Amino acid sequence: MNILMVHPHDIFSSEEPWTVRIVYLAGEFVKNGHSVKLVYFPLYWKGQGPQQLSNGIIAIPFSRRHGPHIFISNIIKMHGLAKWADIIHFQKCFYHAAIPALISAFLRNKPLHYDWDDWEVKIYEVSTKPGIMTRLIHVFLNTLEMVIPKICDTVSCASERLKTECENLGVDESRIFEAHVGADLTHFRPDISGETVRENYAIKNPLILYLGQLHGGQYVELFIEAAAELINDHRQDISFMIVGGGYRSKELKEMAEKLKLNGKLIFTGALPHLDIPKYIAAADICVACFEENEVTMCKSPLKIVEYLASGKAIVASDVGEVPNMLRGAGILTEPGNAGSLASGILKILRDSDLKDDLQKLARKRAEEKYNWEVTAENIMRAYKKSAFNID
Repeated sequence: MNILMVHPHDIFSSEEPWTVRIVYLAGEFVKNGHSVKLVYFPLYWKGQGPQQLSNGIIAIPFSRRHGPHIFISNIIKMHGLAKWADIIHFQKCFYHAAIPALISAFLRNKPLHYDWDDWEVKIYEVSTKPGIMTRLIHVFLNTLEMVIPKICDTVSCASERLKTECENLGVDESRIFEAHVGADLTHFRPDISGETVRENYAIKNPLILYLGQLHGGQYVELFIEAAAELINDHRQDISFMIVGGGYRSKELKEMAEKLKLNGKLIFTGALPHLDIPKYIAAADICVACFEENEVTMCKSPLKIVEYLASGKAIVASDVGEVPNMLRGAGILTEPGNAGSLASGILKILRDSDLKDDLQKLARKRAEEKYNWEVTAENIMRAYKKSAFNID
């Protein structure tokens, strides 16, 4: 099968790490004998040309600069690629990628698959400041996100909540497929050493790690508050690390200073995805904290499956898809409650047998379900449904 995949962001930038989903899925399809061309939109346009990646994917850059001439040019280029494709797959509802994919599929009479992995309009609401332009963009984005699932041949949903939203839009259940997030089981493993990371940062104490972008809708402040509570009220011999970057970095560092976490909390900044396994390996406990709202109810958090595959003891907020993902392979805490998060971390620190059990269960959970091979199989069923009407 010839698969044209489209993502609105930069698959090569550590500033947009969420693109790993489409890259891993494309890699799985190539491993199974399919041909994949992956259109992406570089964060910084330098006139890049197509290139074949080491895993056999052909990566094709499109400009994401603003302007009607660029937008029309992208539609024409996408239309040309669509001739080759047996199916067109796009992720996220952002207009600069979604509309060229939609138009090309329609003009070429090609089946179209939408990979719905986040409720983007809700993320936009918590990531922007009020204003006239903000409201206009919100209306446009919301319209796209509500219309796209209804006009595509098939839709994959990363969470049960997104599946429910899809059904509420009137999409027939037979056209909706589960596509939870996964981990690369060879890239993330329990036997990877984190000693180099610990040596580089002179970490001798138990290390508690948070992985994720420092943007709106991420709630890393809960991790910082829990760190302060643990240090101030329980024990001094703990180190904390935040792996990731984003526009909230300065604000969060200032928050850590006010809570007197200097020397106890490390901010690494954004890192290449290839480096992430050794940072997770350096940790004793890994954390995924959230509030309970419409954003988090829809999430299938990538950080959790990468913790699972790495065989780590996990403390996570009991919200949305998280309890289904862990199923006993981690400690669940009250969403939005830093004290509950601190208690969960402390529980593992005080019980080495519990930590060992959680580590074993974590890897098993990833091997059984939360890996890219399983997700790719689910999406391939959607392709066959739309392209060949095979259930």
